[in-house]
Amino acid sequence: MIKISATIITKNEESFIERCILSLKDVADEIIVIDSFSTDRTEEICNKLGVCFYKNAFKGHIQQKNFAINKAKYDYILSLDADEALSEELQEEIIKLKSNLKLKAYKINRLNNYMGQWVKFTDWNPDWKIRLFDKNIAHWGGMNPHDYIIVNKGVKVGKIRQRILHWVIEDIESHSRKANQFSSIGAQSYYENGIKSNFFKIIVNPSWSFLKSYIIKLGFLDGIAGLSIATISSYTVFLKYIKLYQIQQKKGKAYLDYSTQLEEKK
Repeated sequence: MIKISATIITKNEESFIERCILSLKDVADEIIVIDSFSTDRTEEICNKLGVCFYKNAFKGHIQQKNFAINKAKYDYILSLDADEALSEELQEEIIKLKSNLKLKAYKINRLNNYMGQWVKFTDWNPDWKIRLFDKNIAHWGGMNPHDYIIVNKGVKVGKIRQRILHWVIEDIESHSRKANQFSSIGAQSYYENGIKSNFFKIIVNPSWSFLKSYIIKLGFLDGIAGLSIATISSYTVFLKYIKLYQIQQKKGKAYLDYSTQLEEKK
């Protein structure tokens, strides 16, 4: 039977972490938590539940999740975020798979909870993520904060339809905070990867984000939740590109000032 290492990264997750860990207890052969120096009860809860608990300075979601993989004892990794949990059906399915894992990587469909409502439409459903994989053929990549698993070329990826449950947003205030936080991280990542912002992207990309989520992906059928998700997602895109533009302007000005200083010294 294949053994599985479950990995979780945390920072002040006392509201979610116990539910997450308990959903893994019967599935994983070890549970690893990589914590970014939480100041709440996260460490206390993890120690009570007997997980392998490590502290590591947070340099980005991708870096932290790859650090977690490196701490794993077993080849197969089951990765969850702290605000996620395995459904009972998914727990049963993975236990069955452990005796007959034919593939090196599996996508799992995630069901997202928005302010107490399970989202059936918008960009949030379906929400397939590679979360069960052999660490020898995969790693975390992408651009922070939108990390994802990258598998080696030619690796076949299977699908598990039972759900990961994700309590993504508790209230409008937390969604607004997340929009501001993620747009800042995203803008910096875009800049570091050479992606540019301009007037066209600032106007068109947020508009397309809303149209796709609310109309094309039928977000209007989720009622107020669908409207809120589409609107704040669009606003997040707007913030990301306007912040990226601001970074470009500041960096450009700093470069011009530096060039002027060099010319004056000649």
